[in-house]
Amino acid sequence: VLFLQIVHMLNMTSAKIVSFLLQPEESLHSLQIRIEFETGISSGNQELLLETGICLDPRKPASQCVIDGVRGWDSYMVYLFDKSKTVYDGPFASRSLSDCVNYIVQDSKIQLPIPQLRKVWAEAVHYVIGLKEDYSRLFQGQRAAMLSLLRYNANLIKMKNNMVSASQQLKAKLEFFHQSIHLDLEKYSDQMAYGISSEKMLKAWKEMEEKASQCAKAKDIGYLDEQIMALHTEIVELQKSPYARRQGEVMESLEQRAIDLYKQLKTRPPDNAYSDSTDMVKIIVQTVQSQDRVLKELFGHLSKLLGCKQKIIDLLPKIEVALNNIKEADSLVMQMQGKRQREIWHLLKIACTQSPSRSLVSSSLEGTASAPAATWLPQSSSGNVPHPLLSVPIPDGENFVHVIEENLYYLELFSSILQEARQEQNSVLVS
Repeated sequence: VLFLQIVHMLNMTSAKIVSFLLQPEESLHSLQIRIEFETGISSGNQELLLETGICLDPRKPASQCVIDGVRGWDSYMVYLFDKSKTVYDGPFASRSLSDCVNYIVQDSKIQLPIPQLRKVWAEAVHYVIGLKEDYSRLFQGQRAAMLSLLRYNANLIKMKNNMVSASQQLKAKLEFFHQSIHLDLEKYSDQMAYGISSEKMLKAWKEMEEKASQCAKAKDIGYLDEQIMALHTEIVELQKSPYARRQGEVMESLEQRAIDLYKQLKTRPPDNAYSDSTDMVKIIVQTVQSQDRVLKELFGHLSKLLGCKQKIIDLLPKIEVALNNIKEADSLVMQMQGKRQREIWHLLKIACTQSPSRSLVSSSLEGTASAPAATWLPQSSSGNVPHPLLSVPIPDGENFVHVIEENLYYLELFSSILQEARQEQNSVLVS
């Protein structure tokens, strides 16, 4: 018997305790099926919380419910919540009276012998202590719900910070991208009349600018931020609420009064004297009324806690979607920036390798101003200047079509570069 593992669960939806004998190496799922049979809460809607607010891990065995501690295994409680409910209908009916205690409650002025009265009052004191302990256990369940809410809130804050950081990074990259492409378009317009002119490239850059404007929508997380801040404010108010702290002082005072009253009766000699139970019945009635009041406040506060928790659960997927959208937009902006830079450097490479202007300009600076114009250009056997594209190596076979398609984007730019090079050559000759 001493080695048996018993788990006690407080069903927060009914305020009743159910106990289960754990089988060796029993899984948590197996235990949840038994809980469903006893409580009617489906295993998918069960949330099992320890006093610390930690939810039981479904990958671990059911023995995780039994924690060895100072108080011992028999007094440790696991709190059962129904995830399909966010409003709990407390307070619940108080524990039932025993027959003898109900007898004096029905007629508190009835006279009973002292020995019999001791037994009745002993049960009455036990009943008052039980009412206080029922509230204490339910308060611990509310506290576990609060700690669980704070854990969810910490995860929400972490995801929110990641989302805000990613949004700020995207905003900075978009600003850089827009400034960069505006400068490129401005410089393109300045030299368009005499330099490079490519409608295809201009169209591609403007499309990039439009896509970047669309990406800016991903960084708009203001609506989520407002919901999160409102939720944080609500959680802080719940933490500050007096109902978040134990409200059983009145019940504890009534408990002590009942104990003292019983001690006074116990000191009376067991003679043939009789006495009524008016004072004890008053304590019982006041304790029941006090429990009704504090339980109503407790379950009202608990419903607010569970409502906030459900809001967090609903917000987390939205934040995840927003974060993914920001990452996709960030990746697209970087791809467009890299593509534009590769296009510019590719054009520069073509200009440097294919255009004879660089060597011609260098020759003009080293030679004399009176050199004939014919020496500036290489001559073919027919006396004409060879076309620059003739110097490009032509691949064999079917690769030729692929090379032509690959460089089609840059042909019109290349011709403009050659024209600009010839204009520079003529200007040098004239000078």
